[in-house]
Amino acid sequence: MTHLALLRGINVSGHNMIKMDVLKELLEKAGFTNVKTYIQSGNVFVDTDEEHGPSVGFKIKQEIFKELGFDVPVIVIGKKDLEACLQNNPYLKEKEADTKKLYFTFVSKELNSNSIHELKMSQVKPDEAIIDSNRIYIKYAVGAGKTRFDQKYIEKKLNVTATIRNWNTVVKLLEMYDE
Repeated sequence: MTHLALLRGINVSGHNMIKMDVLKELLEKAGFTNVKTYIQSGNVFVDTDEEHGPSVGFKIKQEIFKELGFDVPVIVIGKKDLEACLQNNPYLKEKEADTKKLYFTFVSKELNSNSIHELKMSQVKPDEAIIDSNRIYIKYAVGAGKTRFDQKYIEKKLNVTATIRNWNTVVKLLEMYDE
């Protein structure tokens, strides 16, 4: 079974630097097969007999800590999660939707309908967000680099592990799922 592991907080501002070839080799030694990475921000496809995504994520997290000493949060998602991002994105229905401002946050647990209130969106306006299960659709007013509504904010408000990917990355990851 193929899983997509999203590693949070690697190769950002000189912290938790992990070369993708090193990560690939480390995961292959741990028993994963058909390991593929995409860009330096921690998108890794692995094949394994394990069907339970969180178990795969835990094993990847353990291996990175054991071999490299980094405590890296890992969220594992499936192809259906990526498809839902592109098919169900409510911001695409808007006239003149700008995909450069659309992002997706993947979180470590299912969120309920009240979770949107916990985000206190009035504190981060004019950015917008809509929650759908284990992902949050985001539309940034200006851009991801100029907002308070980032992964740390989301993690603190919802008490989850979160990682954010932009529109183009999600499109590419979905393409790679079938390669």
